[in-house]
Amino acid sequence: MPDPLVLVPGLGCDARLFAPQIEVLSRRGPVTVLPSAQGERIEEIASQALPHLPAKFALAGHGFGGMVAMEMLRRAPDRVLRLALISTAPLADTPAEAAAREPRIIGAKAGRFDDAIAEEVPPGALAPGPDRAARLALFRQMARDLGVDAYVRQVRALQRRKDQQPVLRRCKAPVLVLAGAHDTLVPVKRQRQMAELIGQGGFTVIEEAGHLPSLEAPENVTDALSDWLVAPFVLR
Repeated sequence: MPDPLVLVPGLGCDARLFAPQIEVLSRRGPVTVLPSAQGERIEEIASQALPHLPAKFALAGHGFGGMVAMEMLRRAPDRVLRLALISTAPLADTPAEAAAREPRIIGAKAGRFDDAIAEEVPPGALAPGPDRAARLALFRQMARDLGVDAYVRQVRALQRRKDQQPVLRRCKAPVLVLAGAHDTLVPVKRQRQMAELIGQGGFTVIEEAGHLPSLEAPENVTDALSDWLVAPFVLR
């Protein structure tokens, strides 16, 4: 029986982020999309989710969702059969990075939510092309639908997150690190360094994508996830 797949969307995103992949991968087995705005700490989001998930599962997260996925791996390494990390990084915020997020929180609460969201994923973080505006519009609509409170919780969780590099070094499951070549928010170099921490880490760069590869190059991402889902894993 195929491993159940759990998807964790990134900041400001919901299941629509993975819609092209869900359409295909749900034919092979169960797919669950985990809400990623349920707490002000990564640890809280992960701990609330784990009791409701299958006993063992494959886990894929994008951006903020990848950080939640790493925390789930830390808490339940024997339950995570394989891990896919998309457009994400394991490091904690530096004090300067955490402080730089504060004006966006203030702006969002003061009625400038669209401006805050536009700063989170600017046009230059996606690959150039005729469809970039439509993908940005979908991202911003997802964020609006989730709302200001969810956005603030996620940003607070980003500010408070822990360094997960030790977790990745201990990981024994097959890991796929998937990067968009045009991603300026989490550059390819940073994601390659993350992949190098992992003994069974595979690293793929999608040339046609930036920070939202599941929308920008959906077929490439679906193919990469399909291969990862059948990769051999180490029994523990």
